[in-house]
Amino acid sequence: MIKFLDLQAVNACYADELKAAAARVIDSGWYLMGQELEQFEKALTGYVGSKYAIGVANGLDALRLIMKAYIELGVLKGGDEVLVPANTFIASILAITDNGLVPRVVEPNAHTYLMEEKGLENYLSQKTKALLVVHLYGQVAWSERMHDFARRHGLKVIEDNAQAIGACWKGIGTGNLGDAAAFSFYPGKNLGALADAGAVTTSDEELATVVRALGNYGSQEKYHNDYRGLNSRMEELQAAFLSVKLRYLDSENSRRIAIAQRYIGEIDQPLLQLPAVNPVENPAGRLSHVWHLFVIRSQFRDRLRDYLQDHGIQTGIHYPIPPHRQKAYAGYFPRSLPITEAMHREVLSLPISPVMRDTEVDHVISTINSF
Repeated sequence: MIKFLDLQAVNACYADELKAAAARVIDSGWYLMGQELEQFEKALTGYVGSKYAIGVANGLDALRLIMKAYIELGVLKGGDEVLVPANTFIASILAITDNGLVPRVVEPNAHTYLMEEKGLENYLSQKTKALLVVHLYGQVAWSERMHDFARRHGLKVIEDNAQAIGACWKGIGTGNLGDAAAFSFYPGKNLGALADAGAVTTSDEELATVVRALGNYGSQEKYHNDYRGLNSRMEELQAAFLSVKLRYLDSENSRRIAIAQRYIGEIDQPLLQLPAVNPVENPAGRLSHVWHLFVIRSQFRDRLRDYLQDHGIQTGIHYPIPPHRQKAYAGYFPRSLPITEAMHREVLSLPISPVMRDTEVDHVISTINSF
């Protein structure tokens, strides 16, 4: 069986280093907000290119804290609207509504799956104050047009970079394209911890200070609470693990890119649609789209999924139900979103991971072509 993602095999590549990191943390006697977190935050800023990085408990909290910090700073207020792709993972929407903000969902491009930047003005109102850019599936969801649109309308740009760490746009890393960015280090991500973990990056010193305080009960000094904060702190153990794995991220992403290129070049099956890739110019050595997921579309999605399973290939569906159709938001979104709804009926994620062997990629391609 070709696993959709073999996390055991992924982490086995660095098992000795991970075990040494765990022993170092255990022996230190310091398990929160210590040197391991400080070192990882420093490494992350160097990798992304931002001035500040703040380790938090998970990717959802990273988004929540950015928006909460902007509210504390008076940049946002309850009832303000945030433009967000309609086909994102629900965490993007949860972070918005949790802060009393309003998600203004934008239909995606049917081919790239990214937020459709043409016609964004049609979604604007006087209450629109921010643009949440989701680098979905590891593709860079950014362009000159989107940059100009945000600046022209005075929108704060928040990146949901949960799936695209390591990707670049014209030499600038995702996580450093907007005003602030949220990262998830959920175990299955391109840079995955061994439990939940997340981070915020920004070059705004004031925002970074407030985010860090908010994640520590709203406190900058112990027992002095400046804000009504959260308990959202990255553990020393996860920071130590992530410092190990960050050193290998570009290599792992390069392997994902190689597999994606083979899929795009060798899958020849008229009953499905391959993802369209926006060309991004980068300096030599900088990666563009990093393929957290390789998502195809087919009107025969369920039959294809069963066929692949019968031939020893695990797949995934990201995501079967769009946020606006979730029970949690029943009655919240008044209009239908036909592109998003069609997409969620048809998407299927193929195996793609840095530990896939060439023979496994061969099998996936030949099996799909024979469907």
